[in-house]
Amino acid sequence: MSLNANSADIAFTFKGGMLPMTVMELSSADPEQIRSQLAGKLSQSPAFFQHTPVVLSVEKLDEPHLALERICAVCRDHKLLPVAVRGGAEPVRQSAWALGLGWFAPVEEGRARLLESVGPAAVSEDAVEEVDAADQEMVAVATRLFRGTVRSGQQVSASEGDLVVIGAVNAGAEVLAAGSIHVYGALRGRALAGIHGNTQAGIYCRELEAELLSVAGNYKRLEDIDSQLLGRATEVHFTQEQLEIKPLG
Repeated sequence: MSLNANSADIAFTFKGGMLPMTVMELSSADPEQIRSQLAGKLSQSPAFFQHTPVVLSVEKLDEPHLALERICAVCRDHKLLPVAVRGGAEPVRQSAWALGLGWFAPVEEGRARLLESVGPAAVSEDAVEEVDAADQEMVAVATRLFRGTVRSGQQVSASEGDLVVIGAVNAGAEVLAAGSIHVYGALRGRALAGIHGNTQAGIYCRELEAELLSVAGNYKRLEDIDSQLLGRATEVHFTQEQLEIKPLG
């Protein structure tokens, strides 16, 4: 009798994945202040608030105890779906789990773990620079080249570096990269660069008609883009706390 499990008996498998996720970075713990700002955002971009999953980042907040349940309720009232919390002390982590949410360590803590892995010298500035240089070298090697049209419903990603598309990105398609995205054709779908938080990433395309542009979680939808830039070769960067879209060249 074979010891291998019958594939028909397997209900699921775990796989590593890379999904686009909007981070809602909280600078206030007041649910009513959050409600007021969300109402304003909803009036500007109603299409975005359609059951969009979000991660609530509380790293900028000093308060160890948050009205997390109320904040989640406010988000849901505006069609946002909180799925996890990033940062916060132990009470925040416990509250997140009690509400059925995931919890992520703060960004700086994750970086500290990386530096710790290179040994005792990691506490020095030289070690930090060595780790950064290694990261940059890895990104350069990890560039992914995709030839052809990225069709509606299709997702193409580069989990560690840049993504280069020799072709078009159709409406309803999605391209993602840890680094920058280069599209040598029309960009009509969604482009998300710097998905791990790299604010130095950019988006470059020959013809801009994108449904959504995002760099390091900072986004603009089609209705937010200057109409004079549509149909043109453009570049997108995160500058002065906002996305800058300008003609390429």
